[in-house]
Amino acid sequence: MTRNARSVAAALASALTPSCRKDDADAAPAKRARRKEARPGELLAAALDLFVEKGYAATRVEEVAQRAGVSKGTLFLYFANKDELFKAVVRENLAGHFPEWNAEFEAWTGSTPELLSYALRQWWERVGRTPVAGITKLMMSEAANFPELAAFYEREVVIPGGALMRRIVQRGVDRGEFRAIAPVDMAHTVYAVLAPMLFLMSWKHSLGACVTTTETIDPVRYLEQQTRILLYGLCAPAPTAAL
Repeated sequence: MTRNARSVAAALASALTPSCRKDDADAAPAKRARRKEARPGELLAAALDLFVEKGYAATRVEEVAQRAGVSKGTLFLYFANKDELFKAVVRENLAGHFPEWNAEFEAWTGSTPELLSYALRQWWERVGRTPVAGITKLMMSEAANFPELAAFYEREVVIPGGALMRRIVQRGVDRGEFRAIAPVDMAHTVYAVLAPMLFLMSWKHSLGACVTTTETIDPVRYLEQQTRILLYGLCAPAPTAAL
């Protein structure tokens, strides 16, 4: 290589090297920023899995951090304690969806029997068949030991869920599609509509997870049958044609 050629090569290397180093320096903070932004979601996913697998009392924050691939100190940067972590899991996976679900109710233009059937099917697809259903079973089994969390769950999930179902039933009554229900019985009617969902969640995360000697419950068929039973009891009788 001639002296001029070596000089040109050296000049090119000198010109390119700082630029490459700058690109590398820019890429590293960006990668760290992306990782930092992902951490809350990773921690919530790990916490959900462990709460469902082990229950609230038996889950330790160290285990959540380890499963998420971060240190315990990192977890505490986002969540002050296990209670706050659990509340965030509930808001992320259940409570935070009520605005969307209420908007679907407002936009519905079909009949109320169709709406009720749709609501039960969609609940199964979005909640019942996912790990999130285990949170309800967890609350049913551990609420008495953690009254503050029980009050939180009632406020954030139970009351909004019952209110939405009440709106569905009341819509059917107002439109003449469901038989009139005395005000004192509306709450119990809502419990009757919610009961099949509660049963499926508790079954799936208890006996249903290990019992094989009894007939397997098909969740979709079960909800379809429960919907028929509810509608035959709720639907107003069809007008009798004049003779």
